[in-house]
Amino acid sequence: MAYLRSALATQKEMSVQSEGTNALVSERTGPASRSGYGPGEAPTFDFYSKCIRCGLCLNSCPTYRELGVEMDSPRGRIYQMIQVERGRLPLSESFVRHIDLCLDCRACETACPSGVEYGRLVEVARGQIAQYYKRPPLASLLRRLFYEDLLPHRRRLEWVGRFLRLYQRSGLERAVLASGILKLFPGRLADVARLAPRMEKPFFYERLGTVVPAVGPRRYRVAFLAGCMANLCYAKLNEATGRVLARNGCDVVIPEDQGCCGALHVHAGMRDLARELAKRNIRTFLADGYDAIISNAAGCGSVLKEYPLLFEEKDHDFYESAKAFSARLKDVTEFLAGIDFNRDFAVMKLRATYQDPCHLGHAQRIRSAPRRLLAAIPGLELVELKEAEICCGSAGVYNVVHNDLAERLLAAKMQRIDETGADLILTANPGCLLQLRAGVARTDNQRRVLHVIELLDEAYGAQSHPEGIEHYDGQKAGRGE
Repeated sequence: MAYLRSALATQKEMSVQSEGTNALVSERTGPASRSGYGPGEAPTFDFYSKCIRCGLCLNSCPTYRELGVEMDSPRGRIYQMIQVERGRLPLSESFVRHIDLCLDCRACETACPSGVEYGRLVEVARGQIAQYYKRPPLASLLRRLFYEDLLPHRRRLEWVGRFLRLYQRSGLERAVLASGILKLFPGRLADVARLAPRMEKPFFYERLGTVVPAVGPRRYRVAFLAGCMANLCYAKLNEATGRVLARNGCDVVIPEDQGCCGALHVHAGMRDLARELAKRNIRTFLADGYDAIISNAAGCGSVLKEYPLLFEEKDHDFYESAKAFSARLKDVTEFLAGIDFNRDFAVMKLRATYQDPCHLGHAQRIRSAPRRLLAAIPGLELVELKEAEICCGSAGVYNVVHNDLAERLLAAKMQRIDETGADLILTANPGCLLQLRAGVARTDNQRRVLHVIELLDEAYGAQSHPEGIEHYDGQKAGRGE
């Protein structure tokens, strides 16, 4: 019914689209000055013309499901992108609001029968916004501080991590949240503050430049891309990833010169900076002949696999290198499920459910691999989660920037989780871990929330404790080790 109401309400506006392909071609071949986009990457006819306006994407879109507004659906956003290119709609506050409100979860790509590459469209549209739309001064300042002055810089991240760890462990954070003082500030600062991830000691930055040796005969030599913020607040997950890979015959190299992958920058439209970050990682990881490059973060992994999109128009010389990099990139669950993985697990008598990360299920099309790994753990009862493919509301920094809508999505997700009766919630992306843990923290039922790899690590560790694996120090990495 929401769809019918919205379709009728917007019939007049959407009728402009029904001019057909010939009209689109005519507009496309008109004067370049008519376009509302500036120079550079922008949504183009070749990609948006695949949309046949069938509406099958609507029910899969979290913002449309919550708001019932056509312009906050994939079809509606593509319509707006077309109107900007035609010069009928400016890069105004209205357009920016609708594009910003998209989670970029890419569930619409799974539902689309025409193969519309919606992620590509919305990300270049955001690139246009980043270049040519003037945001309010405070928003511009915060974006610059976070994306430009913090994420790309290891030492700055470490200092921020130390400060946050002190703030969290000293009791000051608890006192501030309990005082209610944050409610005096505009927006939803109190709710956002409760989402702050825990800083884990030691930071995983200490592991950069080391190798986790294979347990038993070496079968593979892989490189691990550890991320940026994950080195501070998911250090234990990163260490578990090294141990699990080692248990499967991998020498795990953790290159010293790696850095932020640029995924958050791509989602924010900051494509030039994302390109520079991508170049650094491509040079670092292609410098040696690894069997695979491993990521344990679905959101990062989807952008890493799509590095070539950053260079196909801007830097043809780097395009081939980006393709070679992406060809070796594997999500850790994808890699393990694709080999004869070690099934020497302890019995884990748990009832669990699995939440598909959007950028693993929709962007990378990896759904069976995590389930195949979990099915091999004896005693584990895996209960399928209804609407597991619907976004939990994390979506990079979405739960901070659009906290109200993210909270609604999280509430719906927690209701579905309650229906499973699971003791354990599993996923395969750090952002989802953060969001789901926030949801659990607000309930009386204190379920555990783990990455699939963390559960595998526990199942291996409970079976045996080989020396040097449970708390590895690593060996200094070097080419050819």
